[in-house]
Amino acid sequence: MQLQTIIYEKKDFLAWITLNRPEVRNAQNDTMRAELVQVLEDARDDDNVRVIIITGARDKAFSAGADISEFPKRMPADILRAKGTQRAVEMLREIPKPVIAMVNGFALGGGCELAMACDIIIASENAQFGQPEIRVGVIPGAGGTQILPRLVGEKKAKELIFTGNFITAKEALELGLVNKVVPQEKLQETVMEVAKAILQHSPVILKLAKIAINKSLETPLAIGMSYERDLFAMCFGTEDQKEGAKAFLEKRKPEYKGK
Repeated sequence: MQLQTIIYEKKDFLAWITLNRPEVRNAQNDTMRAELVQVLEDARDDDNVRVIIITGARDKAFSAGADISEFPKRMPADILRAKGTQRAVEMLREIPKPVIAMVNGFALGGGCELAMACDIIIASENAQFGQPEIRVGVIPGAGGTQILPRLVGEKKAKELIFTGNFITAKEALELGLVNKVVPQEKLQETVMEVAKAILQHSPVILKLAKIAINKSLETPLAIGMSYERDLFAMCFGTEDQKEGAKAFLEKRKPEYKGK
């Protein structure tokens, strides 16, 4: 796989996706967006990948958002037919595997939207988050107006989007935007601890759990409860459920096969 703007590595059931344009704070251009979709498709389809981790090259930025140098030539039709950040955001939410955002430095605009689409966000103390699109004459276009209010509430989301201001990692933690904030030197170690904790569990059951949680954000409670019951029932048709229960009763570590 030939990649220009992303470093993609797979090891020990983990897929590492590193946004790699550090000279522009990992700003997302058309090439990066297309490559991100490409590697996400690969990670989704690889049975040896159980957890996906997304980060940015170097310590100054996860991603500063879209590459604004591409904006002057954009027309409405270009946006509507583009395979861009919005498709990557959709994939991150739909992909049947846990995804962790390891946020170092700036996560702004499309970078913030990518992080928010991940299942878990772990940030360094120097991280900053924001949706500053208003500063260049646009609104968020890859989930900022939809996902951010669900995470931090309507009023705070409107404040951030209307002003274009940034918030610190500490503020993001207080608002519920991120899961953990750690010193920069502990960032990768903490991400690995969380990833290893997830890897202990059945990939097929994790898939059902992610589907159920995502559904809760899209449906009324009664429908979501019914959907959860159906997925709960499906668990009992898997080999991993039988192995998990048997291992618990035998007081040993389960050996899951993802079936």
